[in-house]
Amino acid sequence: MPMKILKIDDKTEEQFLRTKTVDFDFKKWTQKDIAELLKKMRETMKAANGVGLSANQVGLNFRLFVAQVPDEQNRLKFYAVFNPEITKESKEKEIIDEGCLSVPEDYRPTPRAFRVILKGYDRRGKKIKINAWGLLARVFQHETDHLNGKLFIDRLKK
Repeated sequence: MPMKILKIDDKTEEQFLRTKTVDFDFKKWTQKDIAELLKKMRETMKAANGVGLSANQVGLNFRLFVAQVPDEQNRLKFYAVFNPEITKESKEKEIIDEGCLSVPEDYRPTPRAFRVILKGYDRRGKKIKINAWGLLARVFQHETDHLNGKLFIDRLKK
């Protein structure tokens, strides 16, 4: 059964969504529990027709997101990134309509870096570094923003 996705139309949920999350502590989790958590988050993301979902969107206060985006061959590739950090962004920007599962029915042109380098950890706590561009870079930025307590609507010009 999918997890409940927090939404900004509830003030308590919005406050939680706007709070920076804490680092994921691998020592507090078994591999079985991590696998179960990722399975639930992936199911929740898919049930909501999303391409990404951060832990705080389902009420969990730690740095983790899942994403599923088509690759160059149009095959869906699943990502689970723990303690993500964008270490580099291209100066080249792209403005595309963006939406969010926590901001229902609201799609707006949102500027994002076209390319990013994302560092973090995989489900086993092993360091990873991903060079991403296009939609994948956008999703990584969107989900990392979530974990920093920022929503895509905060990036829009007033």
